[in-house]
Amino acid sequence: MISPKGKTSKARRNKRRAQTWKIAMPNLVKCDCGELVKSHHMCKACGQYKKREVLGKAE
Repeated sequence: MISPKGKTSKARRNKRRAQTWKIAMPNLVKCDCGELVKSHHMCKACGQYKKREVLGKAE
């Protein structure tokens, strides 16, 4: 039966496991005004969502 050649240290084991828990960057898309926003979220710069004005501009 196959067995490990030596003990794997906690640091080596944890370094390997840490790769699967990396946080992914959010998907950013460009609004019509040119601002980068998260997809499916309202643009805070111009107040649009899906090319409709949801919130009026603060003047």
